[in-house]
Amino acid sequence: MGFLESVHANLATPAILFFVLGVVATSVKTDLRFPEPLYLALTVYLLASIGFKGGVAVSVAGLGALWLPALAAVALGAVIPLWCYAILRCGGRMAPVDAAAIGAHYGSVSAVTFIAAVAYLNRIGEPFEAYASAFLAVMESPAIIVGVVLGKLATGGRTLSLGAVARLALHEGLLGRSVFLLLGSLLIGYLSGERGLEATAGFFVTPFQGILSLFLLEMGMVAARRFGDLRKVGAFLFAFGVIMPVLHGALGIALGAWTGLSMGGAMLLGVLASSASYIAAPAAIRLSLPEANPTLYLTSALAITFPFNITFGLPLYFEMARWWFPLSP
Repeated sequence: MGFLESVHANLATPAILFFVLGVVATSVKTDLRFPEPLYLALTVYLLASIGFKGGVAVSVAGLGALWLPALAAVALGAVIPLWCYAILRCGGRMAPVDAAAIGAHYGSVSAVTFIAAVAYLNRIGEPFEAYASAFLAVMESPAIIVGVVLGKLATGGRTLSLGAVARLALHEGLLGRSVFLLLGSLLIGYLSGERGLEATAGFFVTPFQGILSLFLLEMGMVAARRFGDLRKVGAFLFAFGVIMPVLHGALGIALGAWTGLSMGGAMLLGVLASSASYIAAPAAIRLSLPEANPTLYLTSALAITFPFNITFGLPLYFEMARWWFPLSP
């Protein structure tokens, strides 16, 4: 399958079409709305499902297969905010606190982008390590911690001491609801194993694609509400929101190949590296760096990078993985 065919196949799937429907619904100003409790329920389901299935896969594969790629994922999440900060400060002339906030978002990960990538690989029949959701769990926190500390150093610790900021960042990075739910579900899946998955398959496996489609309908509406802010962020941040994910995706794929992942698994690590958080990171930044401009970090993550990744990014990262693996030992 060529790149254009792959893009077409991705755009024609129910989940992506529901995302487009959500964009259209907001753009034409319909009265379609998701109740907040329903949005939270869909989020909890998706995170619990992907974490639980990942935990089962870890129990089957064993921790020995996981530690090296997981360590690479943690390192990747920690260093991405550093060079993002430097690029935004030097190239974009952004305020230090805004550069730190955006760096935290791009070092952290988008669970929905990862889930869409898993669905994409399943649809095209490309195998991958089922325990890859563990990378999703471990990459969320390091970037938030690094970004918050960078921002605090940049503001000179005017409101809280660096120690207090570090504690707050650790709390949000490790005990924020998305990270806590992912890690908890991962542990439950690991402890219950394949028998646990068989017992819950009717809930965690069968309805998954339909619930993902509903969630992407809501995400399409949320992203479209941010489109009006695109003119405020400028051409530099727009280019940053497209180019940096591609570069991060290539680095993630290379690291995945180096740590022994399959082509599909390396693509998933690349997708995680390319994604930008819009759930855990905004909550932590809002608490820890209130001086940061939310228009900048939310618009770049949600209105630029997220739509790019789930429409054109997924086929692009798969093609990058296909190009890389014949060159790998």
